[in-house]
Amino acid sequence: MALTKAEIVERVSEKINLNSSETKDTVEALLEIMKSTLASGEDVMISGFGKFQVNQKAPRKGRNPATGHDMMLGGRKVVTFKCAGKLRDRING
Repeated sequence: MALTKAEIVERVSEKINLNSSETKDTVEALLEIMKSTLASGEDVMISGFGKFQVNQKAPRKGRNPATGHDMMLGGRKVVTFKCAGKLRDRING
């Protein structure tokens, strides 16, 4: 089961004793900062959690599954996440 944005807002609200609308605004602002930073090509590193990084993928050969014809797929940017050592240790016990 995935942790939804609404659940994040609820848990943060309980943790820091803010009402849910203030917490929702804070979570939305944090996510918007992360999105705009990644969109500009910069990395987002959260100490003790991990690093979100924008990587460029090269164009590659693909195949249309409906027709079976070969085609070239254009290059694209993807976001990757590398887990911090502290988080990896906590996950692995």
